[in-house]
Amino acid sequence: MRALPLALGLLAALPSAVASAGCARDAMLVFDGSASMGELGHDPTAPTRITEARQAVQRALPDIASLRRIGLLTYGPGGADSCSGITLHFAPMADAGAAVTEGIDALAPGGLTPLAGSVAAAAEVLGPDGIVVLVTDGNETCGGTPCALGAHLAMTRPGLTVHVIGFRVVHDPFSWNSPEAGLFDGQTVAKCLSDATGGLYVATETVGDLIEALRITLGCALIGQTGAGPLRTSG
Repeated sequence: MRALPLALGLLAALPSAVASAGCARDAMLVFDGSASMGELGHDPTAPTRITEARQAVQRALPDIASLRRIGLLTYGPGGADSCSGITLHFAPMADAGAAVTEGIDALAPGGLTPLAGSVAAAAEVLGPDGIVVLVTDGNETCGGTPCALGAHLAMTRPGLTVHVIGFRVVHDPFSWNSPEAGLFDGQTVAKCLSDATGGLYVATETVGDLIEALRITLGCALIGQTGAGPLRTSG
């Protein structure tokens, strides 16, 4: 698997018709609302992941949503137990920028991280064709197997692409309820999903990184040419 600068495929301006064609498939944004998104770090005055992620969504989604139908699914809070909080807010719809922003602004982080269950639920909404963009800050913690799911989707849903954005990922290879966690040293096991389905894995650390990653994975060919420095992607 080769590592690529984020902007590698975006160096030349493409005709608007090509950009529009790139947005023909519906997309589901699968967003991390688990408890770790609200945790304070070593510096208690620093913003939490959820605060920075909200800022990124607010800035990135308006342009993207005018060109692609987008739906929203969140995971973490709201379930009967710590692993059942998978919430479908809405299926892909036109001009969903404000609705996506409102849904994420309303999240109160809680619960664990059912990555496989959440992506499987988003895939069902999309049907045989579409794009899933998963935002996560860590590994599966609900016993799911994203690698097995990725292989299954690649075999049964060849028209589906899963992109994964790792946001300030905390890697835990010894996670008690992540059977595949040890497969990716320093990264989230969710990378299996993008590897298997031909998507991108993008590692992000800052608000600017996350904005650019959302534009690349959810947007069209012309969205994302911001002149920002390269991020780490693999595909």
